[in-house]
Amino acid sequence: MVNIRTAQPKDVPQLVVLLQTLFAIEADFDFDADKQARGLQLLLHSDNACIWVAELASGNGLCAMCSLQILISTAEGGEVGLLEDLVVAADVHNQGIGAKLLAEVVKWAKQRGLKRLQLLADKNNAPALGFYQRQGWQSTQLVCLRRVISEKK
Repeated sequence: MVNIRTAQPKDVPQLVVLLQTLFAIEADFDFDADKQARGLQLLLHSDNACIWVAELASGNGLCAMCSLQILISTAEGGEVGLLEDLVVAADVHNQGIGAKLLAEVVKWAKQRGLKRLQLLADKNNAPALGFYQRQGWQSTQLVCLRRVISEKK
């Protein structure tokens, strides 16, 4: 049994551990606990973002997380959601936790009136891509590009 709820500031240390798991399989990102904790704090205090967690009923802590940020889309003429950081702990894979977590995020997005959800996934992460496809997500013709803006030193 798992409980889905919104994250709280006290959850940040456990969320950082989940992000370490995620970033270990994403080729584009390096894990940095301090940076991830700062990012999580920013999301938790933003009116345009939300983080959900899956908590085991056994009381053994958090086993999954997902974040969503609201953006404005000119294509949609309104607000859309960028889903990020969906990760489920390896010891509870294939128990429906990711699907339950994602369903809660989609429900929230519908309640907020978001026009579309989008996400980025590592192109080499076949299990994740298969999961999203089974949940009704579709590939697009868009390609993700990025430009890193260095921090001042």
